[in-house]
Amino acid sequence: MANQRDISSRIKSVKKTAQITRAMQLVAASKMKHAQDKALQVRPYGKILSEMIAMLGSRMPAFQHRFLAERPQKHRGIALITTDKGLCGGLNANLAQQIAQIESSAKFISIGRKGTNYLVRNQRPLIAKFSISDHVLFSEVRPVLEFSIQAFEDGTIDTLEVAYAQFVNTLVQKPTLVPLLPISSLQAFLEAAAREQEEPPPIRDPREMFFEPSTEQVLNALLPLYIRKRLFQLILEAKASEHSARMVAMKAATDNARELTDILSLQYNKIRQAMITQEILEIGAASQAMTG
Repeated sequence: MANQRDISSRIKSVKKTAQITRAMQLVAASKMKHAQDKALQVRPYGKILSEMIAMLGSRMPAFQHRFLAERPQKHRGIALITTDKGLCGGLNANLAQQIAQIESSAKFISIGRKGTNYLVRNQRPLIAKFSISDHVLFSEVRPVLEFSIQAFEDGTIDTLEVAYAQFVNTLVQKPTLVPLLPISSLQAFLEAAAREQEEPPPIRDPREMFFEPSTEQVLNALLPLYIRKRLFQLILEAKASEHSARMVAMKAATDNARELTDILSLQYNKIRQAMITQEILEIGAASQAMTG
């Protein structure tokens, strides 16, 4: 049985751990708020882009683009967004479980060290790996966007899908697989994007407009821009999910540490009380022996 000194040492150690996890919880909460704000700031930009594409697409029902072309799917392309660090509950494990269920031929683009380690450990085809900081600067995201789209265009992969932890709320991050390319139709793609962002589908503008240099050229330029924006948006949401999961995990760790401190304190007091009782009994026995 642990003695009084051992329990006192454990109490001090657990209290220090609780202080660390509490600090990490507050840091994660601050980062989560920043990531949420940044994801919300990008949404209006995507909304305007989708409205422009919908307006142009309605004027060109027979529009052809390399992103709209169907082709045999020899190798699926999956961008896996995970975290660089741990201590975020089951977020990465849930994503890994979803990837493990993919049996068809697939090549992976890893965004985050945890995903890279999982893919290498399980010998899944990895064609590129990236790491993105908590600030999610567009300058560091740009290589991910360019590489992913180029891999689709040159035939290295035949689809572009994104596996990430969708931010539902502070307590729930849902592992989700979102298809980006190829696009079945402009209208279906924009409606799906609107549902994910919980916004109404873009309204087509019936007014007569002229576009320079041409409607087709403008639409050719906007569609890749919108795909890049969608991928950037998903990366931002994945970061919000990461910080949220870490905040919840650190709160649970702090609560557990405080509960353990109470249990250890109770054990400490019981041992101390038993020792005091024993000393009183010994003093009483000694007094009786002297008077006898």
